Amino acid sequence: MIADKLFYKTLFRNSFSDPFEVKFWDGEVKKYGEGDRKFKIILNEPISEADIIYDPSMALGESFMTKKIDIQGSVQDVIESLYNNKGSFLSNSSQYANLVKKMIHNVRKNKDNIQFHYDVGNDFYKLWLDDTMTYSCGYFKSPCDSLNTAQKNKVEHILKKLCLNEGETLLDIGCGWGELIIAAAKEYKVKAMGITLSSEQFKKVNERIKLEGLSDFVEVQLLDYRELKNRKFDKIVSVGMLEHVGKDNIRDYFSAVDSLLNERGVSLVHSITGIDEGGTNTWIDKYIFPGGYIPELKELITNMADKKFQVVDVESLRRHYGRTLEHWAKNFENSLPEISKTKDETFIRTWRLYLNAFAASFNCGNINIHQIVFVKGINNDLPWTREYMYK
Repeated sequence: MIADKLFYKTLFRNSFSDPFEVKFWDGEVKKYGEGDRKFKIILNEPISEADIIYDPSMALGESFMTKKIDIQGSVQDVIESLYNNKGSFLSNSSQYANLVKKMIHNVRKNKDNIQFHYDVGNDFYKLWLDDTMTYSCGYFKSPCDSLNTAQKNKVEHILKKLCLNEGETLLDIGCGWGELIIAAAKEYKVKAMGITLSSEQFKKVNERIKLEGLSDFVEVQLLDYRELKNRKFDKIVSVGMLEHVGKDNIRDYFSAVDSLLNERGVSLVHSITGIDEGGTNTWIDKYIFPGGYIPELKELITNMADKKFQVVDVESLRRHYGRTLEHWAKNFENSLPEISKTKDETFIRTWRLYLNAFAASFNCGNINIHQIVFVKGINNDLPWTREYMYK
């Protein structure tokens, strides 16, 4: 085991930006950095050196899932400490850039991928999401806003950007549990349609539509955006869905929007974006979002330009998503007594790592998230300034 420990000691020496301790499988404890430790990493058994060198994200993720690694302290702090040290083995792997898996998506595969994540169960998500069951980045007008307030802020912010008018038609591609289309119908009196590939979400949205008495204004269908034909909409929105279509289908997504959007119609995309290069993370792809792909901002803009869309507004919500994930992670931990009744320890450790890793990634600027508003053709009826978004 001497060689293994030497490998780890070399690996850890310059990988974190904060002081920390490592406890090895034989009981030895070694401290790195000056000052009080921020966290402690416990190696319960060695991890293959080859696996760490080949794919550190997968090796560390699976090791945490299976308790080869334990952490005393905040999981988020550990990951941020790695990311904040640009010389670390994880930063150099450029996990959201270079570990790209290009996949050919068809409708069946895309549906399977969505159901893998979103059909874990409404009861599970209800435990740690906010009251609106919104599973995307919130919008914090104040850092002190509650998660529920931030999610309502986000929906309000998006609906204002779309410049909705009474009687217009709105399509929400990937409508989640329906908060946006229900709010649009209630507040703006539009005819709203949502589509989703999650049977659990489909069931819940239909329940909400009936409960709100909005059957004349809101509909939801269980289908892929490429299956929606012979319909036109004045406004189209997509929140947190584009990351699921895959690199090879981004062009197809904007082609679909082009065919579904009326002339002079307004559309908004709300998507996680890569910094230097689009990509995916191998551990996330295997255990959290199979088939996912994080596009670059310029990649999205280029595809919009190719369809002759006019881009009118771009906004980064990076810090908002970091705060959102911190709320989710805290709610998740507080809900463990209930979650553990139906989920095993491996599942719990997987989701703990996922929520904390994404929070760290947004806070450290490894990934971003943007809302992009674009128009089909020329629309001179939009307000001259951005003031309308904040009234």
